[in-house]
Amino acid sequence: MTQQAYLATLQERIAAVNDVLNATSILTWDSRTMMPAGGAETRGHQIATLTRIARDLLLAPETERALEEAERAVEGLAEDIAERRMVQQTRHAVEHHKRVPASLIQERAALRTVAQAAWIEARSKSDFSIFSSYLAKTVELSRAYADCIGWREHPYDAMVSIYEPGETAASLKRLFAELRAGLLPVLDVARSRPQPRTDFLFRDYPEEGQRAIGPSLAEKLGYDLQRGRLDTTVHPFEVSFTRNDVRITTRYNRNYLPASIFGIAHETGHGLYEQGVDPAYTRTALATDLVGLYAVGGTSFGAHESQSRLWENHVVRSRTFWQLHFPELRKHFPDQLSDVSAEEFYRAVTRVEPGFIRVEADELTYDVHIMLRVDIECALMDGSLPVVDLPEAWNAAIRRDLDLVVPDDAHGVLQDVHWSTGYIGSFPTYTIGNIMGAQVLETLRRQRPSLDAAIEAGEYSALAEELRTRIWQHGRRFMRDELLERETGRGLDPAPYLAYLRNKYAA
Repeated sequence: MTQQAYLATLQERIAAVNDVLNATSILTWDSRTMMPAGGAETRGHQIATLTRIARDLLLAPETERALEEAERAVEGLAEDIAERRMVQQTRHAVEHHKRVPASLIQERAALRTVAQAAWIEARSKSDFSIFSSYLAKTVELSRAYADCIGWREHPYDAMVSIYEPGETAASLKRLFAELRAGLLPVLDVARSRPQPRTDFLFRDYPEEGQRAIGPSLAEKLGYDLQRGRLDTTVHPFEVSFTRNDVRITTRYNRNYLPASIFGIAHETGHGLYEQGVDPAYTRTALATDLVGLYAVGGTSFGAHESQSRLWENHVVRSRTFWQLHFPELRKHFPDQLSDVSAEEFYRAVTRVEPGFIRVEADELTYDVHIMLRVDIECALMDGSLPVVDLPEAWNAAIRRDLDLVVPDDAHGVLQDVHWSTGYIGSFPTYTIGNIMGAQVLETLRRQRPSLDAAIEAGEYSALAEELRTRIWQHGRRFMRDELLERETGRGLDPAPYLAYLRNKYAA
């Protein structure tokens, strides 16, 4: 057989794994958007069965034989050639899953849907006790999973490695310390200023009007609605079933307009990444997280968040964006915004005001929310924080870091969906995304001086094309820091992010 024949045989095996994981994703999407509450338990079994099938396909003797033959076939190829990377990533995933019992993977998968249903009920009733036992089981299974994967310094290291390979509890502690030292002086300056007017953000904005804005906003940024759709959910997310079917969601708050606008902008960034993956990588290891068993094309969760935070904050939360598009927003809500200028709207949505909700946090306090969650996750994983004591620990951290008194569980420990879906270890990727997004954009602006003029004119396709060429098309071919080295000349560096925040909020 030829080299291409060996690679094709392996690819057939991985394509089947990808197909199963996409079916799992469809069931997950449905469970978060349309499934009746009573379907949670059986849906959990369905997702667990498909996850088990995907793992079994990956570890099947036929896959092992195809992988060994493909490894010999790519020995002479350059290290960064796509075919070699496909083979390497498949081997890494196979060795990873050999260390984890199938029963544990299936049990974790089954728990997600029922835990999520419990979280939704607990959040609606603002009662942590409804969700507590499910979270305790999630933590228990996460510790078991970490022990199977292996760790040296902290069990959290194993969980972070699923979402952001190379990071550990210790590396995150160093990164956060550097970031905090740079953030706090800017935050002090910003908070010393008089607050802008914000009353109009909390007026009555019927959901029908907000729904009319969403698709238009996503399309402005480049999202292809022929290969995607926008739906409603409790906690916004993006999910892809290959680059040809990439779905985003948002939630509508009738009395707080920015929630849906910036939620859509954020998820559109994720959607653009997935829609921009090289078509040749469809159903391959370069568009499939074979370790985490997710059908996702982004190279890491942090890289994915870099795109969502870039579009949400650097583009849609900019003065030039609202100078250009505020008249259109006013057309949808002429009465509510009749006494508001574009500048007033911009100042309101970029105000610095510590709040309870992470996804609605201003840019300067957002990372504080992430840091305290990572501290809590580490404590949950090493057993120093029992789940039953979590609300008290959460509220104390919010009081310490943001000087706020949490009014109830819905505004505190129950606000995020992540723990109900088993995503312990994913929170630091948001701050990594903030840093990476600013670093990439700084380089683009230096190398393409005309880019700002295009963005200011509303020609967002110029930015999208740069990102597609430099980031999105590569899928999982390059690791995060490898991608950063290629495009910015260095690994993850907080300096551009801190400079961006200083220029925006301390100037």
